[in-house]
Amino acid sequence: MQKSQTDSRPGFDRRMSREEINNCPIKKWEGAIQLVRSEGEAADAIQQLNRESVLGFDTETRPAFTKGKKYLPSLLQLAGAETIYLFQLRGIGLAKTVVDLLSNPNIIKAGVSLAFDLRELRQIDEFSPQGFVDLGRMAQEKGIQNQGLRGLAAVVLGFRISKSAQTSNWAKEELTMAQVRYAATDAWVGRELYLRLSEM
Repeated sequence: MQKSQTDSRPGFDRRMSREEINNCPIKKWEGAIQLVRSEGEAADAIQQLNRESVLGFDTETRPAFTKGKKYLPSLLQLAGAETIYLFQLRGIGLAKTVVDLLSNPNIIKAGVSLAFDLRELRQIDEFSPQGFVDLGRMAQEKGIQNQGLRGLAAVVLGFRISKSAQTSNWAKEELTMAQVRYAATDAWVGRELYLRLSEM
C-alpha cells in the first residue's frame, strides 16, 4: 500500500516530541463563552446545544494534593460551532436537560480520556452515555502516534494549547478569565479535532 504524504510528518511516523509540540504556535478559543450556573441557564444552554450535530466535550476537576483525597468534576464543557458552554457543577450538579444531552446518540460528543471523564460524571448522577467519540482511538485508527489532546492539536491542527491552568481550583464559585479561556479551549479543540480527523 502506498504511503500518504502525511506519513513522514512527526506524529505519524513517530510520536511528535514535547520540544516539537512546544515549537508550535499557541492558540486559544477567542469566541463566545457562556457560564452556566443554574438549572434555568442549563435548560437555555441545552436548547442551543441540541441544535448541533457535533460537540467538543471535556471536564475539569479540582486537583487533590493529599494522598487518598479526590473530588468529583467541577466543570463540564460543551463546545458548539459558535459558543462554548461551561457548566459549573458545584451549584447545579447534572441537570436533567444535561443528562438527556449526554444520553442522546444523535449528537456526537468528542473528547479524549472519555472513559475516565464519564465514570466521574456518573458518580454525580447516573446516566447512559451515548454518542461519545474518543479522539485518541480515532487518531490511532488514522495512524497518529500522539493521542492526548495537546499532542493531537499539534499534529492535526498545527498549534499547541496551554496547560497552565490545568491544576487550578475548578471548584471556585468565581473562575478566573484564564480558567474560563483554558476550559473553553480544551472543548473547542475537541470539536475541531473530530471534524479534521473525520476528513482524513
